[in-house]
Amino acid sequence: MTKKILSIRDLNVSICEKHVLDGVNLGLGSGQVHVIMGKNGSGKSSLAFTLMGHPNYKIEAGQIEFDGKIINDYRPDERAKLGIFLAMQNPVEIEGVPLRQLLRTAYNAIYDNTPKQLRLAEFNKMLDQKLEALKMDSKFIERSTNVGFSGGEKKRSEILQMSILQPKLAILDEIDSGVDVDALKVICAQINKIRQENQELTLLLITHYPRILEYINPDFVHVMQAGKIVKSGSGSLAQDIEKYGFE
Repeated sequence: MTKKILSIRDLNVSICEKHVLDGVNLGLGSGQVHVIMGKNGSGKSSLAFTLMGHPNYKIEAGQIEFDGKIINDYRPDERAKLGIFLAMQNPVEIEGVPLRQLLRTAYNAIYDNTPKQLRLAEFNKMLDQKLEALKMDSKFIERSTNVGFSGGEKKRSEILQMSILQPKLAILDEIDSGVDVDALKVICAQINKIRQENQELTLLLITHYPRILEYINPDFVHVMQAGKIVKSGSGSLAQDIEKYGFE
């Protein structure tokens, strides 16, 4: 039996007094790939930000249980330490902070005083190995984080962060937006490589379009509408959406 890593029960959420999630129920098993699809404004990104603990998203009712803990009141950094990672749709630019420094600081914040703690030389060795595995140029991590990055480079930066931080649950919010077909193939190959290395990694993919599912096979597909999940099914549901649309 697959271990349940995330359970969302009757989740109601508002932002700036606007109701954005309306009784969401969802369960994710360890190692599974779940996809959430829906039109703009359906609540997909609101769910992602709520799971990560964005302070502007207020839980009005319901609960989020992650790896056996109720995390409704956990801060984003506390959720990250538990093993939740969010790849953002529009990553922010951080002028003057090289990606290498960001990765090192984030890793230390999560793994200091744990068995995964690494000295600087050990971390750099791991980082080099990750770059090689993901077929990324080492010069990439010396640049200011996301500054001047193309759409594809920003998304690859998010995937590299996921690889380094080794989460239990990775929420990928429209990782396929703003990239061309060739970049999408590279990004999906990187995601699949990470999944091969960590078969307990659970993915929650958020997308408008089913094209990403040509490269990543989902266990379940869910459709969101008006802040709730209105339909769930296997990967074939995405094919139905491609053919008939969300209606």
